[in-house]
Amino acid sequence: MSKEVRVRFAPSPTGALHIGGVRTALYNYLFARKQGGKFLLRIEDTDQNRYVPGAEDYIKNSLDWIGINPDESPWNPGDCGPYRQSERKSMYREYAEYLLEKGHAYYAFDTSEELEEMRQRLTAARVVSPQYNSITRTQMKNSLTLPADEVKARLASGAPYVIRIKIPRKEEVRLNDMVRGWVMVHSNSLDDKVLMKSDGMPTYHLANIVDDHLMGITHVIRGEEWLPSAPLHVLLYRYLGWEDSMPEFAHLPLLLKPDGNGKLSKRDAEKHGFPIFPLSWKDPNSGEWVAGFKEAGYLPDAFLNFLAFLGWNPGDQRELFSTEELIEAFSIDRIGKSGTKFDINKAKWYNEQYLRKKSDKELAAYLLEDLKKENLSVPAEKAERIASVMKERATFPKDLWSEGRFMLLAPEDFDAQVVAKKWNQEAISLLTAYSKNLRAAEAPLTAASAKALLEATAASEGIKLGKVMQAVRLAVTGVGAGPDLMEIFEILGSEELIKRIEFALNKIGTA
Repeated sequence: MSKEVRVRFAPSPTGALHIGGVRTALYNYLFARKQGGKFLLRIEDTDQNRYVPGAEDYIKNSLDWIGINPDESPWNPGDCGPYRQSERKSMYREYAEYLLEKGHAYYAFDTSEELEEMRQRLTAARVVSPQYNSITRTQMKNSLTLPADEVKARLASGAPYVIRIKIPRKEEVRLNDMVRGWVMVHSNSLDDKVLMKSDGMPTYHLANIVDDHLMGITHVIRGEEWLPSAPLHVLLYRYLGWEDSMPEFAHLPLLLKPDGNGKLSKRDAEKHGFPIFPLSWKDPNSGEWVAGFKEAGYLPDAFLNFLAFLGWNPGDQRELFSTEELIEAFSIDRIGKSGTKFDINKAKWYNEQYLRKKSDKELAAYLLEDLKKENLSVPAEKAERIASVMKERATFPKDLWSEGRFMLLAPEDFDAQVVAKKWNQEAISLLTAYSKNLRAAEAPLTAASAKALLEATAASEGIKLGKVMQAVRLAVTGVGAGPDLMEIFEILGSEELIKRIEFALNKIGTA
């Protein structure tokens, strides 16, 4: 590419950051890094009525968590600031006035009641999509229909108004989208969107075009929900005289519900019991608290890898990528056009893979942190052994404790179904003999020596080991399934193992 690639992620601080927004940020970041360009973060807070305190910090913390670091942002400004639209308010007026001067925009003085009357009138006339457009504007109060002196008087008196774009009639607007190819829209289907509100703040449509131009944005990568607005934005670039430097557009496919029917929402996530936000969020207005992927136990690198595949694929069978590998493999032409089903089981699979790639020492740190909450402590070496045994059975770091607690706390109860099916006289005889043999053994217990002693005990008792192994596991762990039993024996040691076997013999009794 002949000039430096510059992309931006431009969220609104109106609440928690949806996973779809995080994916948009990720794709922008990967594209910029692949092209050796810059990734900007801009806060689009022109709608002050919807501004939510804490939302800006939430956006920043979310991107920090998964390692998406903007080159320029409100917290790391470059030469194109400010990076909050509310701080750029004075910049937009001149461009709105330029559009007015060139006849591409006009003042509209309609009240909310008059706008509602217009919509009702069109609805009664069976107009499918009532809107303020090239036809209806001729019947409304604006600078196109009112005498020039009246318009001047209204402006001088401070009468409230908005500035609307003047969409041309019977014109085809074309856009070559990087994901979807050529998109063509007839101007008769577009409405005269408001560019400047009555409070002097620009709407998204004007502000983002001006900001993208002034910040040198070369590619706009955003969600599919903005595709209907793209023809309007193309017209704005043309009317402002910036068509030659207009960025390329790429509209990303929607994230769909697990069944594929409709856009994924917070309600869907709650219904199916999975997160939809990267971090937990407490709404300052309602007090509602929602858990995020981080708090649910997802690792940031696993979450990022999962996110990358929600609409993109590398063109081969690989699924596990480091951030550097994603940057190297990423390309816009591998993004699909159709929506992507959200599969939380795939997210869990990614988490399992990344959890297993961690060292025993790293995993032990998670376990020790959970033990601290339970007022328990073990030597770091033992925590590492437990983590090593449990890592293949864990989906989240918290599973090391919740699923492996039997290696630290002796069972007080036993799985009733396993007792009913597997606890019999042979099991009792084997466990009684094994306990005695463990007492007699002098060498420290290892997985290999524990197995050899158990096999020898079974042989001397004339018992087939396979028939009673589930009962042996039950006596030691309280359940009938789990990780390698001999590894557990080694971690527990002879003394604890004997204690547990004798407790089970007393507690469960004879068959």
